[in-house]
Amino acid sequence: MSLRLLITGANGQVGWNLERTLGPLGDVTALEREQLDLSNLDQVTQVVRDLKPDILINAAAYTAVDKAESEPQLARTINAEAPGRMAQELAKSGALMVHYSTDYVFDGAKPLDSSYTEDDVTAPLNVYGQTKLDGEQAILESGCPYIILRSTWVFDIRGKNFLRTVLRLARERDELRMVSDQYGAPTWARSIAEATTIILARTLAHRGESKEWITGLFNLSAAGKTSWAEFAEAIMSEYDDCCSWPADTGEFSAPLKARQVVHITSDQYQTPARRPRNSLLSNAKVLEVFGVKMPDWREQLRLAMQDAIR
Repeated sequence: MSLRLLITGANGQVGWNLERTLGPLGDVTALEREQLDLSNLDQVTQVVRDLKPDILINAAAYTAVDKAESEPQLARTINAEAPGRMAQELAKSGALMVHYSTDYVFDGAKPLDSSYTEDDVTAPLNVYGQTKLDGEQAILESGCPYIILRSTWVFDIRGKNFLRTVLRLARERDELRMVSDQYGAPTWARSIAEATTIILARTLAHRGESKEWITGLFNLSAAGKTSWAEFAEAIMSEYDDCCSWPADTGEFSAPLKARQVVHITSDQYQTPARRPRNSLLSNAKVLEVFGVKMPDWREQLRLAMQDAIR
């Protein structure tokens, strides 16, 4: 009998890529929000019961960081209570849950010459980070086998994310003003999906030998370090390089109006939700356990931009 894999959030950045990478592992069912709304907890429970997945990959989440400050209960339902419901059902059958979390579970106060490990103390600065941390805890308390993957600054050539926001603004404005005192590692959604597929393949091989799932909490982000301002500059530079290719690629072919990025501080760009200054995550554990080595953020950006014009 073929392995049954269920993906939630199939229309999201990571979910869309997962649907295209997980096929070799088994029969994949990928559900969009219209088919599975995580704000409807009874529906969440019923779908998991009906589909009976061997592995559930939860790529759905409430990700509107600033809006979460005014919608805390909705964010909590989607990011904490719904994953908890999934995990409770999976615990009954011993099925594995893969769940994505975030660097925002930390306060970012760690020195910028170091990165966060899975054992560091959590202290979210905003509602979004707290609900994601609560989701992690709900999964742990359920007793189901789990792999929780924390990532940071996720981007893609589709969906709502920083890369596409920068390109839109750069077509409209003469210059961009971007925060330069927050640091992280921009991580391509496809890299996350490909790494997840490797992780699951090696977990399944281990289970075939030991009859046990590999479980635990792991960081999974790009290598390297940059600021939002430097990331914006890199996006514009890579975009200009791609535009020299002889191809008509819609939104990835129109020239940019902006020619520079003005670096500003967090204090100069006030938002409803506070952000961590240091969002760097150490990948040492995922490398040791699964042999997964994440590429540098700049390499991921270049590949994403090239992929957009193929």
